[in-house]
Amino acid sequence: MEESKNDSSSIFEMPHIGIMEEAMDKDLLIIGGGPGGYVAAIRASQLGAKVTIIEEDKVGGTCLNRGCIATKALYKNAEVLNTIKKSEEFGISIASYTLDMEKVQNRKNEISDNLRGGIEQLLKGFNIEVIYGKASFVDKNKIEYTTNDGIKNTITANKIIIATGSSVQKLPIEGMDLPNVITSNEALNLDYVPNDIVIIGGGVIGIEFAGIFASFGANVTVVEYAPRILPMLDEEMVKRLTMYLKKKGIKINTGVGVKKVEQLDDKLKIIADNKGNHIEYTADLVLVATGRTINTDGLGLENINIEYDRKGIKVNEFFETSVKDVYAIGDVIGGQMLAHVASDEGKVTVENMYGINSSINYDCVPACVFTFPELSSVGLTEEEAKKREINYSVGKFNFAANCKAQTISEGDGLVKVLADSTSNKIIGVHILGPNASDLIHEGTLAIENGLTIEDIRKTIHAHPTLSEAFQEASLATLGEAIHALPRRRV
Repeated sequence: MEESKNDSSSIFEMPHIGIMEEAMDKDLLIIGGGPGGYVAAIRASQLGAKVTIIEEDKVGGTCLNRGCIATKALYKNAEVLNTIKKSEEFGISIASYTLDMEKVQNRKNEISDNLRGGIEQLLKGFNIEVIYGKASFVDKNKIEYTTNDGIKNTITANKIIIATGSSVQKLPIEGMDLPNVITSNEALNLDYVPNDIVIIGGGVIGIEFAGIFASFGANVTVVEYAPRILPMLDEEMVKRLTMYLKKKGIKINTGVGVKKVEQLDDKLKIIADNKGNHIEYTADLVLVATGRTINTDGLGLENINIEYDRKGIKVNEFFETSVKDVYAIGDVIGGQMLAHVASDEGKVTVENMYGINSSINYDCVPACVFTFPELSSVGLTEEEAKKREINYSVGKFNFAANCKAQTISEGDGLVKVLADSTSNKIIGVHILGPNASDLIHEGTLAIENGLTIEDIRKTIHAHPTLSEAFQEASLATLGEAIHALPRRRV
């Protein structure tokens, strides 16, 4: 019987063929130890490869050290404060409380340190060498690196993955270098709560920080150039979220372009424009959250003629660049700049590299926004479904009618399900409400596996749980939700 190339057991016995391969130091070299790089390294090690990571800073990358994990640690502090503020609803009177930012920061740092230590132990357990330093291409199989101690050396590998991620970017306008104009990097390490903060950018980063700082007690204004915040998510859900954010005192100004920032005594003055109308804001801090830029500086991509532009390194469906045996994954290739996307791209890359057929469905990537309430999404938005000319039905179910949501006093929001009207397959799920970031995965599983409304109907959901709202919203696409009033007959 012929051995299948999808049989991973054969990979451990796969010999290195050719003089060139035998002369290499490593099977695989990965530049960058973030969620794309370290996951790729572990998966490659599982498949029998000899792997080295070159990491310029700390393993875990932006997500663990300066991004999603650190932000979510602060988010939890904000969530606790929000619960304290409505403690009277639960019959608990709290006369006063204080926020100790030093302890807040210590907790956040301890979480990141513990998780990073866990990753370091994983890499060690999988016999993955980690070199801390800066890497640059000499040729397609050879990297020159300078360690953080200043030692220069070279290393060769049969295959190389670029997983260098992205960095925060500032607007190319006057005043971006003023002392109190900060990026998310500095915002994560603030040891005080500003009285007034203006956030430039209404994407995920800006909106999450808006919720955190507002909960901490700051006066928050969000300034967004686009017609609405979170433009990539379902418009109806974003409109509802915007309403909730405004109820919490967050000012959201859309269609506004910032022209410059000036120092005004001990404050900052933000000069902006809205359809020709002059606007000014004043703040203690300005947080610039207008996107990220790919990390390619110093990599020596020009030395091997890798094709790339400001949006990212060009790759094919196997994440191979324009240069054979050199691959790129994660933020550095642009697209959906999410940690879990980078991780999956890392796994898919090495699996295909070592003979396992693997791919990613980019139409089924869950996205989560940690606001109050949370917003999550997977699959198509209504706008995308219309653009693709799909005949679809919509089902909605409010958390106000969900028993568990009522018991935890989190009745804001809803679940929205889109289904193909012909096949009844679920094509989009959008959740605004409690634990939306956890609930979205049932929708993700449904879309990835082509499940229909009937599949959800016959799956028993425990009571009382938040997950019942997903089942009800799914049934609502057919007008069969149990705990919702029937549709009006025309």
